[in-house]
Amino acid sequence: MNEISDILIIGAGVVGAMIARTLSQYVLKVVVVDKSNDAGNATSSANSAIIHSGYDPEPGSNKAKFNVLGNRMFPEIAKQLDVPFVKCGSLTVALEDEQLEMLEQLKKRASINGVAVELLSPEEALKREPNLNPMIKGALYTKEAGIIDPFNFVIHAMENAIDNGVTFLRNHEVLEIKKENDNYKVITNKGTLKTKIVINAAGINADLIAKMVEEIDWSITPRKGEYFVLDHYAPNLVKSTIFPLPSKKGKGVLVSQTTSGNYILGPSSEFTTREDLSTDSLTLNNVKNTALSLVPSIPFKETIRIFSGLRATCTKDDFIIEYSKKDRHFIHVAGIESPGFVSSPAIAEYVVNDLIKPLIPLNKKANFNPYVKKYPRLAEMSKDERNKLIKANPDFGKMICNCEKISLGEIKEALSRSCPPVSIKGIKRRVRAGFGKCQGGFCQPKVLLILAKHYHLSPSEVLYDEEGSYVIDHQIREGL
Repeated sequence: MNEISDILIIGAGVVGAMIARTLSQYVLKVVVVDKSNDAGNATSSANSAIIHSGYDPEPGSNKAKFNVLGNRMFPEIAKQLDVPFVKCGSLTVALEDEQLEMLEQLKKRASINGVAVELLSPEEALKREPNLNPMIKGALYTKEAGIIDPFNFVIHAMENAIDNGVTFLRNHEVLEIKKENDNYKVITNKGTLKTKIVINAAGINADLIAKMVEEIDWSITPRKGEYFVLDHYAPNLVKSTIFPLPSKKGKGVLVSQTTSGNYILGPSSEFTTREDLSTDSLTLNNVKNTALSLVPSIPFKETIRIFSGLRATCTKDDFIIEYSKKDRHFIHVAGIESPGFVSSPAIAEYVVNDLIKPLIPLNKKANFNPYVKKYPRLAEMSKDERNKLIKANPDFGKMICNCEKISLGEIKEALSRSCPPVSIKGIKRRVRAGFGKCQGGFCQPKVLLILAKHYHLSPSEVLYDEEGSYVIDHQIREGL
């Protein structure tokens, strides 16, 4: 790309995608680059998927400010982006008498942050959540917490940005950044891009990007969280998200439903390297025991997957959202760990209105559309609606994933969008083919062939996830 963009965003996680979407309202040339093969393919797709209420962050911090603001924005944005969102509420549980004072402190903090909460007696908490540990001493309840589909929130935000004129460049790893007259040269493994303004939203690598332009007094150390995912076997293990009391390590191991009806348990919280996505039995056993202390009846025999994700823990212990000290045309949006997901819409508004607006004219587009076209989801339709859709397009009657009941039509719909999947994992995250009990054991070969046909590839060229992640080593005969 030889043309100079107005703004270049490094990072296509939830924060980068939401900044891009917010900027797409204006007559600007905006480019997003990410070293991954998809939007939201790192921290944003390996987290608890909780829309936190905002009672926990330190009053006066960026975390508190943007958490509370973002929470209020989520219902409307989820509707615009056609993403499953449930306002299920949360309970923070005290298991010892001496922890009741901490619940009182959290209630005071909630009042300062402007979050409505309620202290519950053990009887009141158990009435709301019968499967809680019967020995609990009390709980703090808020109706403001929720759960979201994190995969599609990021992907649909990027799709909406692209539909409104943003350019998204995958597999572009930033190697060097140079200031040249009034512009920046962003040198990637795919070539050089020129831009007037750079936004550094690079997640766990934000400090590495920052050091390309200036000396900084902060750094990022990834913190790994390991999780269990249980099958959607029953609807009533818990209705709300259940938290232990928070600690210096974070909000602790939670027990929660997901928007798909599965249950998620975790995370652990240990510092690690930028590449470490391993899991280990000792850590997972600690997660299991902590979860059981909250909800003793968790059926771990229903576990269908374990995974880990990395959080961008900053030495500043808060979000960094500010101009570079060297040049206001370079903006840091760094250290966005929990509650970063819920904060993302408010962070995006702040970056655009408070940091970008003083630098460049923002003229609204007359044709900006905040909505993505609705996705057809068979699982959410009535029998009559499904039959009508299948009659119009028989592809919706051809089941590819029997566990999650995902049709060929739904996969083709995802492939037709402006931010389409280019890998097996990309399809999995968009339509849930492969997320069921067999974890792709039966449907993955079918998905591979669908991708091969769509992109005119041989099966051996289809990726599971990132560049180089081929599923088939070689073909031993033709006809696959």
